[in-house]
Amino acid sequence: MAIDPICGMTVDESTAISYQIGDETYYFCCEHCRQKFAGDTSDGLMPLPMSSPEKSCCHGGGGGERVVPSSSAAYYCPMCPGVESDEPGTCPKCGMALDAASSASMSVKTVYVCPMHPEVEQDHPGSCPVCGMDLEPKSFVPEPDDPELTNMTFRFWIALSLSVPVFLLSMLPMAGVPINQWLGHTVHSWGQLLLSTPVVLWAGWPFFERGWNSIRTWNLNMFTLIAIGTGAAYGYSLLCILLPSFIPDDFKHHGVAEVYFESAAVIITLVLLGQMLEGRARRRTGGAIRELISLAPPIAHRVSEGVEQNVELSQLNKGDVLRVRPGEKIPVDGTVTAGSSSVDESMITGEPLAVGKNPGDAVIGGTVNQTGSFLMQATQVGNETVLARIVELVSQAQRSRAPIQRVADSVAGYFVPAVVLASVLTFVVWAVLQPQQPALAWALVNAVAVLIIACPCALGLATPMSIMVGVGRGAHEGVLIRNAETLETLEKVDTIVVDKTGTLTEGRPTLTNCIPVEGTDESALLQLVASVEQSSEHPLARAIVEGASDRNAKLSPASDFQSITGGGVSGVVAGKTILIGKRALLAERGVENLDVLDSRAGELQEQGHTVMYVAQGNQFAGLIVVSDQIKATAADAINTFHELGLRVIMLTGDNEKTARHVASQLGIDDFQAGVVPEQKHQRIEELKSEGRTVAMAGDGINDAPALAAADVGIAMGTGTDVAIESAGVTLVKGDLRGIVKAIQLSRRTLQNIRQNLFFALIYNALGVPIAAGVLYPISSSLLLNPMLAALAMSFSSVSVISNALRLRTTKLE
Repeated sequence: MAIDPICGMTVDESTAISYQIGDETYYFCCEHCRQKFAGDTSDGLMPLPMSSPEKSCCHGGGGGERVVPSSSAAYYCPMCPGVESDEPGTCPKCGMALDAASSASMSVKTVYVCPMHPEVEQDHPGSCPVCGMDLEPKSFVPEPDDPELTNMTFRFWIALSLSVPVFLLSMLPMAGVPINQWLGHTVHSWGQLLLSTPVVLWAGWPFFERGWNSIRTWNLNMFTLIAIGTGAAYGYSLLCILLPSFIPDDFKHHGVAEVYFESAAVIITLVLLGQMLEGRARRRTGGAIRELISLAPPIAHRVSEGVEQNVELSQLNKGDVLRVRPGEKIPVDGTVTAGSSSVDESMITGEPLAVGKNPGDAVIGGTVNQTGSFLMQATQVGNETVLARIVELVSQAQRSRAPIQRVADSVAGYFVPAVVLASVLTFVVWAVLQPQQPALAWALVNAVAVLIIACPCALGLATPMSIMVGVGRGAHEGVLIRNAETLETLEKVDTIVVDKTGTLTEGRPTLTNCIPVEGTDESALLQLVASVEQSSEHPLARAIVEGASDRNAKLSPASDFQSITGGGVSGVVAGKTILIGKRALLAERGVENLDVLDSRAGELQEQGHTVMYVAQGNQFAGLIVVSDQIKATAADAINTFHELGLRVIMLTGDNEKTARHVASQLGIDDFQAGVVPEQKHQRIEELKSEGRTVAMAGDGINDAPALAAADVGIAMGTGTDVAIESAGVTLVKGDLRGIVKAIQLSRRTLQNIRQNLFFALIYNALGVPIAAGVLYPISSSLLLNPMLAALAMSFSSVSVISNALRLRTTKLE
């Protein structure tokens, strides 16, 4: 058995996909993981989030199967998984308006999805068959045209203009204004009918349509209750006018059957108001994505054969030379080729200080050039830029569902049938006990109030709205969260495991010294070592090669290069076999005289330097000393971890003396040195078996198995794509303070979700009994009018969304 270094799955070597580097063979559960490890993405495979290890493949398929990218739908329902559409509309399940799904590409086909049931998708506007809510566009449009919001707003104002006179016609007689006597009973009743009919049958038609669809598909939802309640009030009132002789005497007051057109009309108007306010609030939840999208400038200045031309970003290709002037946004990712400047990267990394840029330095699309002007060569364009990848990752995370959502889902499954039953029981109790006359009329009014006040949408929106805002808030701080489950798990983390190189240290080691044994020339030794290391991609190898270049060493080609995982490298230069790595590796290979410089090596290691032993043939040749500075922010981050009650453990492949020096400098609780990737993975599993919830932070290929094995993997954005692919959280800045922000954000988001769930549950638990009249024995004035019930119901969803929006301004330190 072996461990897939990308997703951390245990695979059978006989059936797994293999990939060999030198003498080392790696095994993978699927072709996607192999290509991610090898850096081969030429066939178009897209990075996908890791799934459950119990599956035969980490992406849900068999070993080696192609991974089909998820739908590029433009609209989706946050409450109904799978509900998507290419055009705006309503969710066919829950009836909510579909949300626009963020996408870095503006040319994808629009798909509409239900915000409550993401599995509901279609290519045109409509409503969710489960909850009846309007479907929303799944992919993002920079300035989204929200037809659902426009439609509801228009219907609301028409309904309001007609409902006010209906309300006055009905209520003025109760206030001592005998308008019913002035107009006469017939004119008074028919006037209410004529004014309320457009409100109910036109303005409220979308609610009846969604209500009918919910009954037809048996996906009962909020609109089921609205349709039944307002339909009963309007239908009964219509019967009172057209066929008054069919109305039982128990419904009549002083021989006259009272109508409730004002209740039906005002309820529809208030529900429209709630839909309008909810639509506006939900648009604000996508503010973080819109801010990210807006970072990219509309045009770029392309320079070709000395001629500068303004072109749209969609027309750019890799290799194009672009000019960036002072104050302009950098259009795409690239490398500075001429000129120099300082660039404000705070909108991507969260780092407030401008970063100097000179020829050869990388620049990120969407960041802002400061004072200088420079030329750059585009290296990533379109959906391959850092900004586009951030937008896509955040968009997918916002649409994911947290495990805590199961609480709401389990309640919602029984909610609407229970409310309908409660309404029927309310009618029966009031009709039998007859506490107030006319008995059946009061029974009808209270039964309608029960139907109207119940709000399953507040329950359904409690989790997804907080997730959407929380993930967006993290992106604004340079903390990219892969999915909602990761965000929830982060709250429970009690142990932080960190790698050393690139996580606690800068990850940009420099060559400090070359110490040859007596009789060996220092320059010659460095030339041999650097010649071998130029074939390696390890950060320490790059430091040696760069240091040798700075000292004008002339490198020679190396043959028979081999990388020994967790040990070192070897190669042949000018007929000489060179072995570089840990002392234990050289001892294992039979190298002689290793103890010559042991005391010097020990002194350097205790000072925090990394020391590598070098052998030529079977003879010890000297030491190579490399230093990697501890990040300036590491100590503060470790202190904050301790303040948050977290235990910090460092796992590193470096020697014990260097690891001990770094651990003591930073106040790390525990450390383990000299570990190889498999041992990091094993240590994570041991911690989990002790009952700990573990977050692992790393930045290299050797960290990938441990990142995948941890409850939450955290990749430093300055690291490799393999590490980022294996992680649930990516820190764009590569700063440990980002982990602090991620944990704080997780705790506050989950707290926000619990507040929403508590409010939604308490609201319905109290609202339904009050509407049914349980407080009537205390005082007859405590009966709830259906119009007030509609007002409370409309604002319940709005209040949940408004509470979620508070996360946009939460302070993360």
